[in-house]
Amino acid sequence: MDWNQGKYTLSDDRDRLDLARTQALLASTYWGVRRPPDVVARMVEKSMPVVLLCDREQVGFARAVSDFTVFTWVADLVIDEAHRGQGLGQWMMTYLVQHPALRHTQFVLQTRDAHALYERYGFGRNEALMSTRVEGL
Repeated sequence: MDWNQGKYTLSDDRDRLDLARTQALLASTYWGVRRPPDVVARMVEKSMPVVLLCDREQVGFARAVSDFTVFTWVADLVIDEAHRGQGLGQWMMTYLVQHPALRHTQFVLQTRDAHALYERYGFGRNEALMSTRVEGL
């Protein structure tokens, strides 16, 4: 499914994803900095990637980990710094929560920042969420 907005396109088409660019975008974040290319390739393979393109060049990435029935985990939403501040993160979240394959599921995510963005979509802070960090990821 593609959405277009000016020179930007959002797509869930895996063929439009640039794996090296995805890894570079994630390497620019506090949560993805230690993910080597083979890990990025596996996580993309096991989830629904969302690619943000600007004139056919990938400038953003997010993914949904889902059973497509009950549960969806939103992960790794990142936009190249040169393209931030234009509402593209909001647009990506709208795409995810309205995607026909996901919209009927319960969404969850974990973040240290960007709470205001996610709260616009009904996410609330929840101290009950448990997590652990796996070495090497």
